[in-house]
Amino acid sequence: MVPVLLFGVPLIAGLIAFSLKGNTARGWSLFISFVVLAVSLTGISLAKTSSLLSFTTPWMGALNSHFAMNLDGTGQILCLLTAIAFPVIFITTWKEEYKNAKNFFALMLLSQAGLMGVFLATDALLFYFFWELALIPVYFLASQWGGEKRIAATFKFFIYTFLGSLMMLIGILFIYFHTKDHSFAMAAFYKAHMSMDTGTQTWVFWFMFIAFAVKMPIFPFHTWQADTYEQAPAAVTMVLSGVMVKMGVFGVLRWLAPVLPMGTYIWGDTVSMLAIIGMIYASLIAMRQDDLKRMVAYSSIAHIGLMVVAIFATTDSGIQGVMIQMFNHGINIIGLWIVVYLIEKQFHTRKISELGGLAAKAPALTVKLVIIVLANIAMPLTNAFIGEFLMFSGIYSSKVTHYNVVFMVTSGLTVVLSAVYMLNMVQRVFYGPTNAVTEKGVDIVRSEKIVLVFIVVLILAFGIFPQPLIRLTRESVDFLMMNMYLNK
Repeated sequence: MVPVLLFGVPLIAGLIAFSLKGNTARGWSLFISFVVLAVSLTGISLAKTSSLLSFTTPWMGALNSHFAMNLDGTGQILCLLTAIAFPVIFITTWKEEYKNAKNFFALMLLSQAGLMGVFLATDALLFYFFWELALIPVYFLASQWGGEKRIAATFKFFIYTFLGSLMMLIGILFIYFHTKDHSFAMAAFYKAHMSMDTGTQTWVFWFMFIAFAVKMPIFPFHTWQADTYEQAPAAVTMVLSGVMVKMGVFGVLRWLAPVLPMGTYIWGDTVSMLAIIGMIYASLIAMRQDDLKRMVAYSSIAHIGLMVVAIFATTDSGIQGVMIQMFNHGINIIGLWIVVYLIEKQFHTRKISELGGLAAKAPALTVKLVIIVLANIAMPLTNAFIGEFLMFSGIYSSKVTHYNVVFMVTSGLTVVLSAVYMLNMVQRVFYGPTNAVTEKGVDIVRSEKIVLVFIVVLILAFGIFPQPLIRLTRESVDFLMMNMYLNK
């Protein structure tokens, strides 16, 4: 019942929103986002053995596909992130005016429904259906309400994601025909590798992986990201960066590594090297950015790349780190996007070179931004520290690669680079003298303070006491490790 509500409430509410007036649709969307958050928290409070956490009914009987959903630990933590993100985004952008506002908010809710479905589906065909449901609304949101170059950016985003989705569908169908009873069930997919030789797994791996790599994204499938983030409306950028990139990481964890264990093992070093190249490249590009949006966009590539390396290290601590870091990265990156949005809204610029001295004009914003930045560079006592510590520990202790030390050191370099460009941004934008652009600046208003205080509380709470996130995902980590290469 809980999984049905998590995707059904925003789905039905989104369809209803198309018939509402602009301001009514805005309030309706915020109300629904709180309802979804309440449902998500209810799901977490239930015992893991509760029948309310799963749902199965016949769907496409001729294909042996079921409408099957389950709220396990991985699903709970990502559904919670999604449920937190949308009310935070709606409150932050409350005063933003949209042409045809009802369509905007309806598409946002439909996207949330798709995201929830992706994290809940335990049937491969259903997973693919929700994957597309999450992405299609974003095409329209970015192309209709984006910036001046939105059409070009959205077209690039469409081409990348369309080709990636097509390859994933081919991969899913191929695996389907290698299941014992021609079933799309997750359990059947986890046994399909038994009827595939190593050579087959090595090429099917890429059909699945490229779709996930585009969504995360990792090098060299990343070139759509910065342009799309820059041109998309602020609310859409927050969804893309805070939640949607987790679709790719989640896809690798649930539908790739345990489904094609030998393919994952054979290509693990190659994928890790691509991820590290992307991490270093993105960090160096971020250091050179003068646009706040593009800097944050490139910083996200580096953080996601570390998760990829940790997954392919195939260690208990590495996978555990990825699980909790998916949630923490989403909270932190949304916090950064909120600050960027508030700066652009007030000063009508995102250029670092045109800003300065904001600490004197907006002390409340400055304090919160500094805490969010410290979390972004994984300082102790912030939420990202424990996740990155576990991931680095997992990479170092990996038994599936001879390059574990090299991967750990090179990945660690990006943490240093992250500190360089993030702290440099804080120094240039918030400290020093004010200028003609910032001299009339004012501090954030009450609603904006509430949102940022909430983000900061989450950062500090899970930094000081991460145990709830670890407990929530422990069983999922154990289950995943049982189905990965080392245990075959």
